[in-house]
Amino acid sequence: MTPSPSPSHNIVRRRLTQALNSFVESNKLGLVLDETDFRLSANTVRRPDVAFLAAERIKNFNFERSPIEGAPTLAIEVISPSNSAQDMLLKVHQYLASGSSAVWVFYPALALVVVYDANGTREVQGMLHENALFEARTFSLSLAEIFDPDYTHYLS
Repeated sequence: MTPSPSPSHNIVRRRLTQALNSFVESNKLGLVLDETDFRLSANTVRRPDVAFLAAERIKNFNFERSPIEGAPTLAIEVISPSNSAQDMLLKVHQYLASGSSAVWVFYPALALVVVYDANGTREVQGMLHENALFEARTFSLSLAEIFDPDYTHYLS
């Protein structure tokens, strides 16, 4: 049995979901989901921490059925201490082989994102600026805010 994600993992995931959802909704680009199953092949179902489905992908979308058939446009994974490098790389390859345009892997302990897409693989620190998936609109994200370990502001 896989252990449940830690509260800090869930906070990072929630921050990512909120930031991406705000951008996607304000630009009417599609749909952002978290913790949703996707059938990537006959024998493979994956549940990315966060997923983006471009608008054209959801035209014939069945909101009542799970898992969703096919890959998300963008899959986002947040690394936990229990994740192995081998398993994560397998997931990345499965998402891309099944039709995802990109996979973003967030490493909270390193304050780092690894982006996998048609341009290859690159590491990002500081600010993430992406536009290829979003109809030439640039999604910018402060990694310092996403990875901020100071949770005391939730207390007030």
